[in-house]
Order: sequence, then C-alpha cells, then structure tokens
Amino acid sequence: MEMIKRAPTKKEDTMDVINVRKMGFAFGLTFAMLHWACVSVVLFTSRETTVAFFNSLLHGIDVTNILRTEMSAGEMTYGFFQIFVLGWLIGASIASIYNFHFMRFDHKTQPMKM
Repeated sequence: MEMIKRAPTKKEDTMDVINVRKMGFAFGLTFAMLHWACVSVVLFTSRETTVAFFNSLLHGIDVTNILRTEMSAGEMTYGFFQIFVLGWLIGASIASIYNFHFMRFDHKTQPMKM
C-alpha cells in the first residue's frame, strides 16, 4: 500500500468559523459546573467556611449579609438551569460576533472541521 503525500496547506492564511451551538453548549456546561461547585461548597461546609471561601473568591467583598445557606432543591435546580441558559447565551453571542466579524470583514474564512 502506497502512502499518498498531500501538499501542506497554509493554515495561518485562513480563519475558522466557530459553531455557535457547540460554543454555547460549552459555555453553558462550564457555567453549570461552576454553579454546582458553589452549591457544593454551601452544602458541605459550615457557614463560616463558606463565607471565608466566597470572601476570598470575591477579593474581600463581604458576603455575610447576602449569603443564603437554606435553599430548597427546587431553587438549586432552577438556579442550575438559569446559569446554564445564561452561559449558553454568552457563548453563542461570542461565537456569533466572532463569525459575523470574520465573515463580514475577512474573505478567507472557512468552516471549522470537528
């Protein structure tokens, strides 16, 4: 069996188009996993540890007065879906803006192969 050699393509001359749905899903899933991590901190640590964690995460902003540790499973699930949709919209917006810019102003675009 003989190997066929292909001429190298100049990848740096073209820009790829981002799949809007996949980018939205990736952002939504990432946001949802971060939300689940925050819920886990609240569920499995004491109030003092939770406050200390979020204070350090937010660069010293005091969350003592706004932190709720008593939430129902329904509220947590609703928040999970809300943050997923928000992440999906952010990811899809970024991909759409990127695609619009390069489709409009750069004539060297091609669809990304996945």
